[in-house]
Amino acid sequence: MLISGRMAGRRRGAVVLTAVVTCSSVLTGPDLAAAGGPPSPSASAPQLKWRPCVRGKAFDCATAKVPLDYRDPGGRTIELAVVKRKATGPGRRLGTLFFNPGGPGGPGTVQMPQNYPFFPREVRERFDIVSWDTRGVGHSTAVNCFARPGDAAAWEASKPAGFPVGAQERKTWIAAFEDLARRCRQRDPELLRHMSTADIAHDLDQLRRAVGDAQLTYLGTSYGSFLGATYANLFPGKVRAMAVDSTIDPQAWTDHASHTAPRRPIFLRMGADLGAAATLDRFLALCGATTTAPLRLLRQRPEGDPGQVRPADAAPAGASGGHMDLRQDGR
Repeated sequence: MLISGRMAGRRRGAVVLTAVVTCSSVLTGPDLAAAGGPPSPSASAPQLKWRPCVRGKAFDCATAKVPLDYRDPGGRTIELAVVKRKATGPGRRLGTLFFNPGGPGGPGTVQMPQNYPFFPREVRERFDIVSWDTRGVGHSTAVNCFARPGDAAAWEASKPAGFPVGAQERKTWIAAFEDLARRCRQRDPELLRHMSTADIAHDLDQLRRAVGDAQLTYLGTSYGSFLGATYANLFPGKVRAMAVDSTIDPQAWTDHASHTAPRRPIFLRMGADLGAAATLDRFLALCGATTTAPLRLLRQRPEGDPGQVRPADAAPAGASGGHMDLRQDGR
């Protein structure tokens, strides 16, 4: 997809910026720490000047200016990159459907146009569909942790490729991301202090006001489900309709309202490792019980026992805890 104008020049650092925001719950603490309630005094709704932005497709783009700190609406402002596809049903339009693809930090200006064909025809006919790059990432005012592209490449090379295996790789991995956190704080500590989900929910409410909708119609997937839940709690009277896929446990995401930085990543706090292990265990058990080729080949254990296969069977020498190293010889 080709995006014209200023937006195209900001894509270069998207991969690193997404990694920064994915780690933001570890680097900056629980998302709801700054929630409180609707700020006072309120900020003025941003003005959206739409312009065609995707070649060959009927998408429009705009830039919204919003407060960095909603408790100080007259202070520093940041920019949000916004994309829209107008409702296709003449005379049938109901309003605007806001879409957040998750991440956190998924670039809505890219992912909404990519996913637009998957919205039901009835939805496309009756709603303008709008998405945006959340603050700190993508084409919006972005966290930039490196002064030069070469610095970003050097940081990427400083950590193990793929998933860290073993104590030394884990130590190197953690040290690399601690270094990344220091770099980010040094370059724009003020922006990092205002990248919570609560801040993003306030941005969403500003965008709702900007398009002229009295209440929000919203679709959120993955992390977008937590954003939707946060918005509904901050602005309970402003929700018209909301659909979320419920993949994020709010209690786990906020580390049960702890005021200290979580010591475990979100997927472990949600128990995703246990669910994945149980699913893999069941899959291998079914493989071990089948007589159908080629899966029956998986039944052969070194000692010739045709029993159930387990992850430990494929563990490389020196591995501990029964974990497979999937990088070893394609196993």
